[in-house]
Formats: sequence, structure tokens, C-alpha cells
Amino acid sequence: MQKLMLLLVSLVCSPLFAQSMPSNVHEMTLKNGMKVIVKEDNRAPIAVTMVWYKVGSADEPGGITGVSHALEHMMFKGTKKFPAGVFSKTVALNGGQENAFTNYDYTAYFEKLAADRLAISFQLEADRMKNLLLDENEFSKEIQVIKEERRMRTDDNPQSLTFERFLAAAHLASPYQHPVIGWMNDLDNMKITDLRRWYARWYTPNNATLVVVGDVKPEKVFQLAQQYFGAIKPMPIPAKKAQLEPRPLGKKTVEVSAPAKLPFVMLGYSVPSVKTAQEPWQAYALEIIAGILDNGDSARLAKQVVRGQQVASFADVYYNLFARYDTQFILYGTPAKNHDINDLEQALVDQVDTLKTTLVSQEELQRVKNQIIAEKVFQKDSVFGQAMEIGLLETVGLPWQESNDYVKKINAITPEQIQAAAKMYFNDKRLTVAVLHPERRKS
Repeated sequence: MQKLMLLLVSLVCSPLFAQSMPSNVHEMTLKNGMKVIVKEDNRAPIAVTMVWYKVGSADEPGGITGVSHALEHMMFKGTKKFPAGVFSKTVALNGGQENAFTNYDYTAYFEKLAADRLAISFQLEADRMKNLLLDENEFSKEIQVIKEERRMRTDDNPQSLTFERFLAAAHLASPYQHPVIGWMNDLDNMKITDLRRWYARWYTPNNATLVVVGDVKPEKVFQLAQQYFGAIKPMPIPAKKAQLEPRPLGKKTVEVSAPAKLPFVMLGYSVPSVKTAQEPWQAYALEIIAGILDNGDSARLAKQVVRGQQVASFADVYYNLFARYDTQFILYGTPAKNHDINDLEQALVDQVDTLKTTLVSQEELQRVKNQIIAEKVFQKDSVFGQAMEIGLLETVGLPWQESNDYVKKINAITPEQIQAAAKMYFNDKRLTVAVLHPERRKS
């Protein structure tokens, strides 16, 4: 990778330094600590603006779980300059789209607009970064919407309910134990003062990253960033201490009985992300293992467990390579007819055990690498996907350049490293099993 080059940009108020990066990416940091990252993509006259705050549900203490997500909702409820409903209407009148999302590690807001409307998104985002009203009456209505969202997505969805209970048991120290939307009791007791304190604590420019991707010029974006965000004063940010999982001591089991048509099983192994791995290759090996097991009809779960043994009606894998803390490598599925949960659990364990005893062939490994890389390239085809990737990496504490190294690191993984990672992480001491037992709905 080329060395970083310094680009001096003359701005209206004072000179600021920006760094010119490979791949048409440029970055700078305002004096108030807000990082600005710009990537040029001139294929269409559009731009995506994203503001990423380095706070999510993983930062929430007990008693106010769900406060990050609740604040995300309230960020659309108005300031004095742009009252409730005006934010979204302003974006729509300019032909754009806007939305937001909250996760364990971050909360992010975005607008998709014509490139010549970029200043509008900056004006709107800067205003609500410092001037949010957080009206009590608006909150009393919005919290009911959030509680109904929880009922629909989790309480009335038996598989989501099982996943929620799985995470609560699987994580002892890393703060992914509670749901992003929050526990219902915490939502019942949440006050507007909880949101005001959260907003004051975390919504500050030195805890945010502004990402712009599209048909833009970096110098102009930096000028606009200084114009709209530069005057916002930074605030002290609470320190985030490392929260590592204690040494695993044995298999954990969770059983959920809920109204459902079919049983469901999840097997999760405590594993590192790129951020927490002792050696980065370990996380990239896990990424490839996820592809070996579950990447299309030729993957092992589909080929062997679903079609071959016909033990499962479906079986999938989930692994988040880019998380702030230790995470889970999860295999999950529903047993086929004439098979039960025990059969499926054993079939899934057999699959990871095979990885420990038998080296993956070069042919299979290369095929999976090609598929993974192709998916990554496809994601980069959209300006939104590029902005997502940059913002995600920066917000979880990884440099955005990690994206540029992804292909190289995937290609470098060997069959021996696949086997070593499987032996290291796929054992009963690291295992949590969650089982959904269907019960009849009460009439």
C-alpha cells in the first residue's frame, strides 16, 4: 500500500490537513475531533452521506437497554429549526431518501441525494447532532411504537426469541448479551431523561465519523463539513474498557418453549472478530469456514446436511468478522421430517469436526475464496455499500484500509490454517446450544 500523502486544503475559517488515500478515498479530522472520510465514485450524479456514532447497545448498562435504538427514533422528531416531520420532508422534497439503523457497536444515519444537494444533508445532520429537542410528549408516543416493534420482531417470532435468549447465555462478559431493541421491562420504564443523558454523553462530533461516497470532490466536502459541523463543540467521551470473555469452562444449553410450527436449533461457538483475534488470520479463517459450510448450493451444509443426509429442511451459518468484541460463530437450522433436534445438532457438530480432522482441498478452498471475493466486489458496486463498509470499519475501531486488504488476507489463508482455527475454536467448552421447542398457541 502506498504511503499516506498529505493534502493541504484551504478552508474558509482556517487551514486543515487532509490525507489522500488510495482508491479515491480521502480523510481529514476537524478541529473538534470529527473524522470526515470521502470516496469519489463518479458513475452517477448521486452521493450518500452517513454519520456514524460510536455508540450502540453494547454500551448500554442494565436498566436502560434499548436506549440507543430509542434515541435513533427520536432523532427524527425535530429541532427548533426543523420541527417533527420536517427533516424527512426536506430530504424527500429534494428527491432523496433517508433512514437510520442501530446495532450493538454503532448508531448510523444516512441520506441518499443528488450530489449537488449534499449541503442539505450536512445542514440537517449537523443541526440534530447538537439541537435535538427530545420532547417528552413525542417520546411517550414513540416508545409505544418501539414496544410494538419489539413484539412483532421478537416476542411474536419464536426464532428471534430463541436467538435473543441464545445471546443472553452465550456472552458472559462481552456486552452482546441484551437485545439491540432492549428488554421489554426496560422499555416500559424508560424515561425521556434517559435519552437526554445518552444524547449528551455520546452525540458529539469527536464520537462521530462523517462518510460521503459518490460524485463529489473531497475539497468541497471538507469545506462543507467545516461549514456545518466545525462549530459544534466536542465533549468528553466516556472511556470504553476492554471486555474480554472469561476462559470457557463448558457447554451451555438454552431451551425455549414458545408457540411455533417447527423446532429450531442454534449452535454457537465463542470466537474472536478481527478486532479481538490474537492473530488476524484466525478471523479470516473463520470467515472462509463460514463460506465452506454455507455459501450457495455447493456449500457443505446444503450439499450434505440438507440434500445428502436430508437431516435439515434448512441450515445456515452466521459469523460477523467485523465486531468490536468477541462474537459467535453460529450454525442454525430446522430438522427435516423424520428427524429431530438431536439429529440435526449432531449433523452440524459432525460438519465442524470434519474441518478439524480433514484438510480442505485446494480446489474447494479456491472455489469458496472466489465466491467470497466476488460477493465483496459486488457489495462495492453501490455507493451505499461502499459507505457502509468504510463507516462500519472506522466505528468498530478498525482503519477503513482493512477493506483494501480483505482480498489479500482471504487469499492468504491455507488449508492448514482452516484446520488450526477449527481445532482452536470449535470445541464443547466454547459451545452454547439453544433449542426451540414448539408449543401450541393458546386459543
